[in-house]
Amino acid sequence: MDAYYNCLRCMNKKVRIMTVHGQQYEGVITNVDANNVYLRTEGKGPIKTSAFYPYGYGSQILTLSLFTLLAIALI
Repeated sequence: MDAYYNCLRCMNKKVRIMTVHGQQYEGVITNVDANNVYLRTEGKGPIKTSAFYPYGYGSQILTLSLFTLLAIALI
């Protein structure tokens, strides 16, 4: 639940997210639910998500599972 509350505090702010798999993503947190955080990125090529269902179609929203988050930093 800590990742959930950390994401809520960073809503609508630019962040860098590091996952337990060593991947890093930058963008603005647009939404958080019980399982996922939705990050609006700048869209530099295709992105794989760590969750089953992408948030929005044709947009540049990255869906990350809260269970894979290691760190969140405001930038």
